[in-house]
Amino acid sequence: MIKNSIWAFALFFVSSLFAAVQSNEIKDIRISTTNKETRTVIDLSQSADFSYFTLGSPDRLVVDLKNTANRSKLPKSVTKSPILTKVRESSPPNKDTFRLVFELKGKSSPKLFKLNPGNGAGHRLVIDFPLSATSQSQPVAKPIVVTKTTVPSRQDVVIVIDPGHGGKDPGSIGPSRKYEKHTTLSVSRKLAAQLNAIPGIRAKLTRTGDYYVNLDQRVAIADREKAHLFISVHADAFTSPQPRGASVFFLNDRRRNTEISRWVENQERQSQKLGGTSTVTRADKNVNQTLLDLQFTHSKREGEKLATEILGELKKVARLHKSKPSEASLAVLRSPQIPSVLVETGFISNPTEEKLLFQRSYQDKLASALSRAVVTYLKQNPPEGTGFDKSPSHSGTYVVQRGDFLSKIAQKHGVSVSAIKSANNLKSDTVKVGQKLTIPGASVPTSTLNTVETKTVTHVVKSGEYLGKIASRYKVPVASIKRENNLKSNTVRVGQKLKITVAVKDAPIRHHKVQRGEFLGKIASKYGVTVSSIRSANNLRSDELAIGQTLIIPNR
Repeated sequence: MIKNSIWAFALFFVSSLFAAVQSNEIKDIRISTTNKETRTVIDLSQSADFSYFTLGSPDRLVVDLKNTANRSKLPKSVTKSPILTKVRESSPPNKDTFRLVFELKGKSSPKLFKLNPGNGAGHRLVIDFPLSATSQSQPVAKPIVVTKTTVPSRQDVVIVIDPGHGGKDPGSIGPSRKYEKHTTLSVSRKLAAQLNAIPGIRAKLTRTGDYYVNLDQRVAIADREKAHLFISVHADAFTSPQPRGASVFFLNDRRRNTEISRWVENQERQSQKLGGTSTVTRADKNVNQTLLDLQFTHSKREGEKLATEILGELKKVARLHKSKPSEASLAVLRSPQIPSVLVETGFISNPTEEKLLFQRSYQDKLASALSRAVVTYLKQNPPEGTGFDKSPSHSGTYVVQRGDFLSKIAQKHGVSVSAIKSANNLKSDTVKVGQKLTIPGASVPTSTLNTVETKTVTHVVKSGEYLGKIASRYKVPVASIKRENNLKSNTVRVGQKLKITVAVKDAPIRHHKVQRGEFLGKIASKYGVTVSSIRSANNLRSDELAIGQTLIIPNR
């Protein structure tokens, strides 16, 4: 009897523990389409703790729900939406996360927001996929004979991203036994996702999981993909814990004079021994694994330019070990025509940076910095024949076809809407079937340049708050708050004002309670957002508001 009671208690304890870990639950996923949008409503048992990102080729939205279990039926096919085709689950980044993938027919700018219980419904995460208003307003015309575009097809810029080490080769190992191979893969995945979201760029990873890829295979991938750029991501290490900061290597025939550079070059012979054998320890720094000994002046020069742009962006989010690109004489990658750099994201041998390198928010900042640097470099040094090439030889004419709208035409030819309007003296975005348009030289739409939109907010420290808690709320590293506010320690006082730069998508959701005399325009002006964004976030069908009504204020 006692034994049975013990087993019953144990089962109850384990069940309670599992329920505590998987505290939320997806009860249902509902999808509807109007003439303005396709809306997905995820019914949850509790408020959603989520993050998301978009991918291209094919287009997808990926949503990660923290500490969530699924009870809905998946996959779910969608047949009546012009933009959404399927909702399915995918392999999550960790065991405490449930990952949903929304397969799309094209690029979209989804809007995600949470709804609290009300009107008989529980907690919900709402995802709106807006449909193009321009495409809905196209005039109906009789079928006509369409002339094909005379604009030459534009090639995507191919960027091969190489997450250092993997599988049986752990790379360098930090003081708390964290492996370099894991942080390099996380940062590389985030970088690839951001680059793939930019029209005209296609990113390819040399490895997508925790497995070993030898040097020859990494070379073969870059050659096979006809890469325009090669970016290898690593975490630095040294024999003492003091060195810290990010650095970027490009290749040269000359040897460097610094102690670390000599040490890197001396480790080259060890690269073929990597693979998790008993000889691979923290002493094997392996930073030379994928550096390319550039033989041609052009590739060397372009690599240095890219390295300079990367350092310029990295210094905004991280400490630098060297403020200028470093040269190294290493022969590994056998494709000297590809401009290549090796990015050391920080010193895993430094205890402080080891912690940072495994923080999701810090990895996001590193990936965003790299992405911005790549776009800046491509704008200034566009590969010939790609969508970034502004050569006049790419100009031509295009005849508008049924179903076309201006932004679709602009994206198809790798130019901005404003450039087409200027070249054709258009006063509005409306185009007609059969209309001939001059397509100017390619340019990257300005909306794609800021791969991560940021804003600076002011936080007033409240009773019970400390720096780590504040950093967690805004999804930024403690170090960035200290650096931005020139703090010498982690101590903050009640009432102290802190400036914090955050990604717009990560800014805390704001709520506004409608007061007497307020209207949408007044509220929108108060928070610096548009009336339409408030309408969309709250699914308002009119501009009428009730006193005491609570509105979600979007971050943009």
